[in-house]
Amino acid sequence: MAVTKTIQPLYVNHAIENGINLIGENKVQELLSKADYIKNAEKHMIGHLQTNKVKDIVGKIDMLQSLDSLKLASELSKRAAGKGMKIKTLLEVNIGKEEGKTGFFGEEIPEIAHEISEMENIDVRGLMAIPPICEDSVNLYAYFYNMHKLFIDISSKKLDNIRMEILSMGMSGDYREAIISGANLVRIGSLIFGNRF
Repeated sequence: MAVTKTIQPLYVNHAIENGINLIGENKVQELLSKADYIKNAEKHMIGHLQTNKVKDIVGKIDMLQSLDSLKLASELSKRAAGKGMKIKTLLEVNIGKEEGKTGFFGEEIPEIAHEISEMENIDVRGLMAIPPICEDSVNLYAYFYNMHKLFIDISSKKLDNIRMEILSMGMSGDYREAIISGANLVRIGSLIFGNRF
């Protein structure tokens, strides 16, 4: 995935013309302002989504990667039902249990997945996480390993509307370690578009 935060549509479209087919945006307003100018790419919302913004985004994105609360899930399901559709999501995991960071704790995920599986208009396709900043690769691999284990564990539960197809973890600085650890979707910004100012 190419993370297009702060990147003008001209440059995003250039990346699409050169093989990018999946983009991720962090903020609702920025995603909506670019949507009409960006063609031929799947669009994911990867930043925190407030419940009062759900009405603006349902039907405008292909996936929400940052489903981080039952309240948000309920609102998404309601709005998606109103449009006669299902919304694809990933459950965001706060794998490092960091204060101030959104997402469910790993041990909550089995119960959360069970509850969300009963919301008919939510289609959970996997998990997403951003591990804490690590100074050594041993700790980083431990977080990624725990995410992969959780991904496999949930896969085995066979819940309605829950399919573990995508494990989204790893960014420009740690995507190699993430892929080695089982990620099948990495979120790359600066290595594609350069450093943001």
